Amino acid sequence: MQHKYLPLIIAAALSAMSVGAQASGYRFGSQSVSAQGTADANAAEANDASTIFYNPAGLSRLDGLQISGSATVVVPHSTFNDSGSTRFTGTPTGGTGANDYVPSSVTAPAFYLSKKLNDKWTVGMGMFVPYGTKINYGSEWTGRYALSDVKLESITLNPSASFKLDERHAFGFGIDAEFMKASLGQAVDVPGTIAALRGTPQSAALAKQIALLGGNPQLLATAKDGHGSNDGKDWGWGFNLGYMFTLDKDTRFGLSYRSSISHKLRGSTVWDFSKVTSDPVVNGVLAKSSNKANSAALVELRTPETLSANVFHQFDAKWAGMADVTFVRHNRLGDLDIQFPGTTEGAEVIRQQWKNTVRVSLGGNYAYNENLTLRVGIAYDESPVKNAELTHPALPDSDRMQYSIGANWKLDARSSIDLAYSFLDFKDASMNYTNKCNPVMTTCTGNGETTRGTYQTHLSLIGIAYNYKF
Repeated sequence: MQHKYLPLIIAAALSAMSVGAQASGYRFGSQSVSAQGTADANAAEANDASTIFYNPAGLSRLDGLQISGSATVVVPHSTFNDSGSTRFTGTPTGGTGANDYVPSSVTAPAFYLSKKLNDKWTVGMGMFVPYGTKINYGSEWTGRYALSDVKLESITLNPSASFKLDERHAFGFGIDAEFMKASLGQAVDVPGTIAALRGTPQSAALAKQIALLGGNPQLLATAKDGHGSNDGKDWGWGFNLGYMFTLDKDTRFGLSYRSSISHKLRGSTVWDFSKVTSDPVVNGVLAKSSNKANSAALVELRTPETLSANVFHQFDAKWAGMADVTFVRHNRLGDLDIQFPGTTEGAEVIRQQWKNTVRVSLGGNYAYNENLTLRVGIAYDESPVKNAELTHPALPDSDRMQYSIGANWKLDARSSIDLAYSFLDFKDASMNYTNKCNPVMTTCTGNGETTRGTYQTHLSLIGIAYNYKF
């Protein structure tokens, strides 16, 4: 049921549908507008302070004190076509179609600062959004027993430093302090449970108890869904490493690693049966018999680590090319076991079993004149979701292509503006997810629903950044 899905929001590798992400899983993919313009192929370019995220060794290339502040607006578009979602009893869930379940736009900020201390050391600080999602299907849609709404917000503080060994070799490292905050809602299949128990001793006992308390047992036939909601938050800690090899003045190679982060998401769960019928007595008996008590929730999980290899080459005074390959270890997130300390309610296992993925991007710069540089990039990003049976409404992810253009405009010798636009085209995502536990089972928790359908999604990202060199 509801609270058990807390980990899906946080699941770490996070976001096709996640209205705010361009990288696979829940990960928000745009931490830099200059990088977005090349589809994140420019990690070895290290041309501004956002290199803190992509490769902290690149800080060694920056002079003086530099700042970069940006905002990325995500404009999502998604449709879901139901193809026969059912209750655990095998009957249709009923309800309405999923309409307007993603917001019209979402904006994510980022900020970076670098300071060169001497010929060897440069330090910096980054602040960015690593993960994010926001979906609201409403309480009436056909897949409400799997999910009604989900929201994930996160932010990472990333103090970093680089050490320049010599003209060829530079190293970087950073500490990641990551905060996550999540909320989630889900319907409770009261009508399906009543139907499944009809004609059993449990059903007769339930009606008798309602009558003894002065309620109207006839209202059981008109019962509606209950609802559960929860929230949780946590700080986690990790690190990132980088290495940059400068072959000559025109060619650089980079390697970077960002660690997994452990989270113990602690929150609360609230169950609401007050609108199941018009009779408070009936509602109270149903709430008690459901064995659903407001409680704490605990989810332990690890975010995926990433390993990237990249290259940058300046062909001539006008043209530069770059490429990046990033491996993401999503398989740290297998099936999720959500626990509820202090209660006797059985846990729910969320079948996810994500696979590892690879993202490949190619990009280029063209110096139109001394004040304007144009950028272009293309990327292919794999989804961690294995198949339709392991696709959940919290993350109906799929492989996608990214097409990006961008520009850097120098306002004067110290300041510049970056602009970028990206279009992300997702493959259709089929879903046929079944919860293996149902409401009449006592050893676990779940609605037992099967949610079937197909998602069609694309995103537009619009980024703007201001850079200043002191």
